[in-house]
Amino acid sequence: MFHYRTQQKVFEIGGIKVGGTAFENPPVLIGTIFYHGHKIVADAVQGVFDKSKAEELIKTVEDLSSKTRIPAMIDVVADSPTAVAKYLEFVSNATKMPISIDSPDINVMKAGFQYAKEAGFLDRVVYNSLTAKSKDEEYRLLQEYGVKAAIALLYTDKIMDVEARIKNLEAILAKASSYGIEKILVDTFVIDVPSLSVAMRTMIEVKSRFGLPVGSGAHNAVSTQRKAFKERFGAEGYKACEIASNTATLVIGADFLLYGPIESAKDVFPAAYTIYNSYRYLARRRENLIQI
Repeated sequence: MFHYRTQQKVFEIGGIKVGGTAFENPPVLIGTIFYHGHKIVADAVQGVFDKSKAEELIKTVEDLSSKTRIPAMIDVVADSPTAVAKYLEFVSNATKMPISIDSPDINVMKAGFQYAKEAGFLDRVVYNSLTAKSKDEEYRLLQEYGVKAAIALLYTDKIMDVEARIKNLEAILAKASSYGIEKILVDTFVIDVPSLSVAMRTMIEVKSRFGLPVGSGAHNAVSTQRKAFKERFGAEGYKACEIASNTATLVIGADFLLYGPIESAKDVFPAAYTIYNSYRYLARRRENLIQI
């Protein structure tokens, strides 16, 4: 297992720790709710959804987190300012877990931050996400509301290029520091199966150079080609592929995992528990560690 010479940063967000030396802390598992096409959503613009089913999904995550002692976060996707306020009201009251607010629309993000400020839980909010193409107004919005934590997505059209991802991170960090964004979680960007290995290699590079918490939406390796995978392997085979892509990153010591739809929690938490509890014992024996 890897031991990095660069000091590894640990951030506390909403009462949970993310980052550190590999397997010093358990990985934070982040499931997405109210995503595009989520069956519990009746109207994505007005924010109408099945509250009983949403509560059941969140309760399942809490139960799994408690059983495994693996921390969790909820990623809330919203399409409109109206929807984001309703979603955040529900989720913030249903759980004490940290909440990632996820939307490409700056007006939605502003409404989300405003609700979180009024409701008093900005300290457990993470912005998802900053990219190298993020405009100054995004950074100013985080500064205005005092949002200190953000996911840096290292999106690049150079799919197989590690250094392209590193350059994007450097651009994001340069801006983030000037706007007071102190807690950067690095999503090394997965879009398909080939990019998964590059994203994993980038995780090692980021921790080696910067000491920042790393992770990814590893499920994208197969979910972006869901139809093709299901046609080839069937529904159960597809699920196996998705679990494999998610847990691959945990084996190399990813600090967090955006595992996709919240329904996948029942598969991901037991898998993460098995990996973490195996490797953390090895990590305690420093003579077995690979120095980087």
